[in-house]
Amino acid sequence: MTELLQCLPLKCTTGEQLEDSGFRCGAGTHLRQHGGPSHPRPAQGSFGTLEGMARSSSIPGTLLAAGGAAALAAGAYAYAAMWPASQIFGRCVVAGKNPRQIALTFDDGPNDPDTMHLLDVLAKNDVRATFFMIGRFVRQRPELARAVAAAGHLIGNHTMTHPLLPLRSRRAVRQEIGDCNAALEDALGQPVQWFRPPHGGRRPDVLRTARELGLTPVMWNAMGYDWKPIASQTIVQNVMRGYRKNRTRGFGTNVLLHDGGQQCLGQDRSRTVAATAHLIATWRDELARRGELCEFVTPEAWAETSCGRISTD
Repeated sequence: MTELLQCLPLKCTTGEQLEDSGFRCGAGTHLRQHGGPSHPRPAQGSFGTLEGMARSSSIPGTLLAAGGAAALAAGAYAYAAMWPASQIFGRCVVAGKNPRQIALTFDDGPNDPDTMHLLDVLAKNDVRATFFMIGRFVRQRPELARAVAAAGHLIGNHTMTHPLLPLRSRRAVRQEIGDCNAALEDALGQPVQWFRPPHGGRRPDVLRTARELGLTPVMWNAMGYDWKPIASQTIVQNVMRGYRKNRTRGFGTNVLLHDGGQQCLGQDRSRTVAATAHLIATWRDELARRGELCEFVTPEAWAETSCGRISTD
C-alpha cells in the first residue's frame, strides 16, 4: 500500500499530465506537501530498477518476473486510487466538455481570516465557487461555514480530519465522511451533496460509502500548489498551465486551491486570495479577446452529464 504515496509509475515517463493533476515524479508529491508520508524515487543503479536487477546473476529470472508483476499491479492500484482523473474505482466528477467553463474550488477550510477574504473577492467579481470543508474546522468555526453558504457558494464534505482514506478501515472511512456530514448539517441546517476525498485518495468502498451517504465525489484537473510557500504569481502560473492544457483538449477546468490548511486553523492563504482575483481577471480578459464569455460554474454543472470527467488518455 505504500506505493500509493510514491510517484505513479504508469505516467512518470510522461509526467506533465500527472503534474497538472497534482502529482510530480520523485519526492515532491502532493501528499508530502500536505503533511502525509512520501518516499524517494529508487536510486538508479544495480538494484534501483528492474533493468539493473536483471544485470545481477544472483537474482533468478522468475523472481524478477514476480517482482515486476507486483510492481505493475501496485502501480495500477496507485493510479486508480490517487490520480485525479481516474474513473477505475468509480465515477467522479472532474469537468465537462466546454473549455469556457471554469470551476473554482477551495479545500481545507473554513479558515479565518482568509475564507472571508476569498468571499470578498468572489462577491466583487460575481463568481460562485465551491468550498470542500474539514469537519473539525466547521465544528470550531460554524459561523464561517454559514457565511460561505449565505454568500451562495456550494459546500462539500472533505472528511472530518483529512486522512488518506485508502489507508483507513471501512469503518473509519464511514466515520470520517459521516462525522463531517453531521458537522456541516449542524452548522448549515441542511445536508450537503458533494464530497472530495483528501489528497484525492479513494478506493471502491470509499466512493460507495460517499454515495450511500448522499454524496457525489468531485476531483480536479488543475492545481495551484498553493499549500507551498510560493508567490501568488506562481500559483497563477500553475493554474494557467493546467487550464491551457484542458482547453487544448476541449475540456473545462476544475481548479483545486486552498482557503485553509489541514494542520490547524489560521493557515496563511493570503497568496491564494490574491491569485484568485488575478485568475478571474485573466480568464475574463483572455476569453473576451476571443469573443467568448467566461462561465464560472460549480460541479453541479457537470454532474448530470456523461461528460463530467476528463479523458485519461
